[in-house]
Amino acid sequence: MLPSTAKVPPSPDGAAAGDGGPSPGWPGPAKNDRSHGRPRDERGHGRAPRRAEAARTGTALTAGQVDRDVPTAVGRVLHDHLGRLTSAAASVDVTFACDVADRVARFTLHGGKRMRSQFLWWGLRACGGGTEHVHEALRVAAGLELLQTCALVHDDVMDNSALRRGGPALHADIAAHYGPALGARTGASLGTAAAILAGDLALAWADDLLADTELPPDVHREVRGIWRAMRMEMVAGQYLDLHGQATGSRSTARAIRVACLKSAMYSVERPLELGAVLAGADRDTLRALCRAGRCAGIAFQLHDDLQGVFGDPETTGKPSGDDIREGKLTYLVAVARARAAALRDTAAARVLNEALGDRGLDDVGLERVREVLEGTGARAAVESRIDRLTAHGMRHLAAAPLRPEGRLRLRALLRAVAGAGPDPAPGPSAGTDEDGAPLSLLPGTGAGTDGGAA
Repeated sequence: MLPSTAKVPPSPDGAAAGDGGPSPGWPGPAKNDRSHGRPRDERGHGRAPRRAEAARTGTALTAGQVDRDVPTAVGRVLHDHLGRLTSAAASVDVTFACDVADRVARFTLHGGKRMRSQFLWWGLRACGGGTEHVHEALRVAAGLELLQTCALVHDDVMDNSALRRGGPALHADIAAHYGPALGARTGASLGTAAAILAGDLALAWADDLLADTELPPDVHREVRGIWRAMRMEMVAGQYLDLHGQATGSRSTARAIRVACLKSAMYSVERPLELGAVLAGADRDTLRALCRAGRCAGIAFQLHDDLQGVFGDPETTGKPSGDDIREGKLTYLVAVARARAAALRDTAAARVLNEALGDRGLDDVGLERVREVLEGTGARAAVESRIDRLTAHGMRHLAAAPLRPEGRLRLRALLRAVAGAGPDPAPGPSAGTDEDGAPLSLLPGTGAGTDGGAA
């Protein structure tokens, strides 16, 4: 068995671990703590109540402190929680802890903007929450970050993406570590299998974190219902993405549906809804926030599609053109194909047909694809739709009875994820009824046409 040499970030107190002890880089159990990394239950079998845990670990933050830096506050909760989990993993097996559990912890702690956590927190604050259950809200937010780890780690395996957040993807990192000793093929196989397990572990940790969070019974029941729906939608969106890629789908409606399920609901709408439910928001407020989140969330995915082709890898953290090489069904490509067909531009259609799914596509070929996306007007059409979706999202946000500071924060967040420019003064949105079509893209319904209109 090969020992792992992966470096782990030091804990705040600089604690380190040797063989057989807590996982490297994480603090061990507190002094006089006889749990040995095992969780404690609430009935005197060792687990302190959550409020006592928050005070003991230094995560008992006030709402005002969280307001000043949501990502850091969520990061503190994650650090404390993952420290205990990786210590427990090391007590099971050190190799497993180093190769899998620690990598899940590092991936979750380092990188990312905590976007979902911010939507949850400011949804809570905008609806008047935060005077109590602050630590509980941060735990739910931390669960979202672990769920995101699961999604990204698995996504990189399915897409065979070697990079994530400017560094090696988890499966590629393990393959590179073991490849020299085991051979490239065996190392790659181990990396793929380990990444699947790592994603599963992150999902299990996320579910456990939510299940163990103390909330009033009715609130906990509603939060669990949203969580279950979000997991299902996330998996459904990913499968439809893979299905469209495998079948060569050209449907603009299906592309929007994938964007809705895979990104809009999971990344924006559901986190907003979780925060609002934690604050006890009424149904009308929930409905307005969900609509605002869905509009901005779809715009977020469309913007991400543009960045995947036209963005700078130094900024995006992943190679340019990967969606093209993988033959992904994106709204951008679907619109370009529809417009090329409508214009009877066989040359443009040929460029797209030959490039999509070509994993060996070089920079010259990718540049030809970019020219087609611009020449057919697809890029401009997608940018226009992003603007309209953003405007609709702002209108729905304005309709919700929210606290002023929370409304401003949510407005800025929604515009930021949509890739919108400087925030103009709030006002009525422009556009036609067609622009609001994505709001009807609930599971089991359809919307849009295949004609390529943006």
